[in-house]
Amino acid sequence: MLHSWVARCVRLSIPLGIAALASGTQISAASADDVIKIGAPLPITGPLAPEAIKQQQGYNLWAEQANKAGGINVGGKKYKVEIVYTDYQSNTPRAVQATEQLITQNSVNFLFAPFGSGAAKAASTVSEKHKVPTLAATASSSQVYDQGYKYLFGTFTPNDTLTTPLTQMIKAKVPEVKKVAILARNDLFPLAIAQEMEKSAKANGFEVVYFEKYAIGTLDHSATLSSIKAQSPQWIFVTGYTNDLLLVRKQMIDQQMKAPVVSMIAGPAYQEFIDALGKGAENVSSAAWWHPAAQYDGKDIFGTTANFVKLFKDKYNAEPDYAHASAALCGALFQIAIEKAGSVDRDKVRDELAKMDIVTFFGPVKFGANGQINSLDPPVFQIQGGKPVVLFPQAIKQGDLKIGLE
Repeated sequence: MLHSWVARCVRLSIPLGIAALASGTQISAASADDVIKIGAPLPITGPLAPEAIKQQQGYNLWAEQANKAGGINVGGKKYKVEIVYTDYQSNTPRAVQATEQLITQNSVNFLFAPFGSGAAKAASTVSEKHKVPTLAATASSSQVYDQGYKYLFGTFTPNDTLTTPLTQMIKAKVPEVKKVAILARNDLFPLAIAQEMEKSAKANGFEVVYFEKYAIGTLDHSATLSSIKAQSPQWIFVTGYTNDLLLVRKQMIDQQMKAPVVSMIAGPAYQEFIDALGKGAENVSSAAWWHPAAQYDGKDIFGTTANFVKLFKDKYNAEPDYAHASAALCGALFQIAIEKAGSVDRDKVRDELAKMDIVTFFGPVKFGANGQINSLDPPVFQIQGGKPVVLFPQAIKQGDLKIGLE
């Protein structure tokens, strides 16, 4: 069984040359010494596949831009980028195995972490053992960064940077809301952010009348939703991944559940969530780590936020969300660190990441002592008129909070 899975991973190891995967363009004839290989274990199949696609698109866009510019400048010599993908099938133990394979068999120089906090934490033990600098594009939970590791860096701020501004906004804008019900996927990131929500709610004077977890893979939430409904909460807060939250929201509609405020993290940030729910997505609030409305003049390969958005739209005919942007950022940060180091030496690149303090298209990037970014104010937004509208921070605010579900 393991042998067949490894064989599948090898088949799915995809070199990425001058253009992205869909173009079929092959990498130019360069020697192995002229290529920087970055490993990317992703849940390309299984329930987390929608999230994997987003990361892949972000990585591919960055690699395309880097290679179009001739590659990464390492001490005056240009190196092309090659991304090696493996599919760990939405299974965390396989993510760990895939990470080991990328380092020991595929001989990658650097790593992008697996998707989400749980898999990123599990796989980081491998990259730390081999001293391979790793950038996590989608890991926000503090438990990922409390291990004392030197080689892991993450582009998402801690979970409370999402829940605290959201909670303070609801308290200020809807003072009649007093009772909160929280439902969380029993997985590292969704559970951690639900726990941060509970802390934020209690700290701001809300009563948490319900807090329960649902198992990974749950398809029927009807009994749980009935229990929530019985508590008559004025704010319903649900965590999970895209498919989870689509199911919960559709089943809420089936039960005619309404509340002045409904918040979900992280699905509403994705266009797929809005498209799948239609009017059912209206007025659902959320928070994320980035939004296209941001306006930064970056020193990375993308430059301005507007230029990144344009490049993404031109390539994929869609608006980028925070997952796309964070993945592209990880590539851009490796490029900056490698060029500053003037070397592909892992320790030198690691040291450049550790002391990085730079403005990018994503925003200001500076990593704390634990490797987690600590330099951003994540946006709070709400689905209005079929699109996310930023409510906070003030600098990129697009609209005001609306109450109730349509």
